[in-house]
Amino acid sequence: MLLILVTGMPGSGKSLVANVARELGITVVNMGDIVREETLRKYGRITPELMLEVSIELRKKYGEDYIAVKTVERIPRDSKIVVVDGVRSLAEVSVFKRIGKTVIIAVHASPRTRFERLLKRNRPGDPKNFEEFKKRDIIELGFGIGSVIALADYILVNEKEINKVIEEAKNLISEVIRHGEDNY
Repeated sequence: MLLILVTGMPGSGKSLVANVARELGITVVNMGDIVREETLRKYGRITPELMLEVSIELRKKYGEDYIAVKTVERIPRDSKIVVVDGVRSLAEVSVFKRIGKTVIIAVHASPRTRFERLLKRNRPGDPKNFEEFKKRDIIELGFGIGSVIALADYILVNEKEINKVIEEAKNLISEVIRHGEDNY
């Protein structure tokens, strides 16, 4: 199995890459869904503060690889290629390495760009102001996301017109698959 692990700070464009993968017929699992579902189960609602609290709590209680372990449970065993959206630590990368060949794609965008995107996206758990945004970034960096980004096999800079970034993402995913075909 080839696992394409997508990482990046909140609002960088990980979902864009995941959507491109879906359009290419690739199975996508989203790690953030685990935290959103647990937050909703525990509190009955989702806010940025509660999402962060649950994310930290799950990692403290069950280990920093817990969310990855729960994500693996959602990967169809008959899949040859899977995109995992939202990898945040090297411990999580290790979990995926145990079940297949891994390739990391880091999506990068400036903080200003990311903040503006998150405001427009308005997904449950997204920050509503710049203070929440900065707090979330610090927590994400504390999880170890910077190390995953630093060790990425590929980097997609998401600062251009969306159609150009979508085309770059298609080309990048296709290249990853071509190079990975012999190894899964």
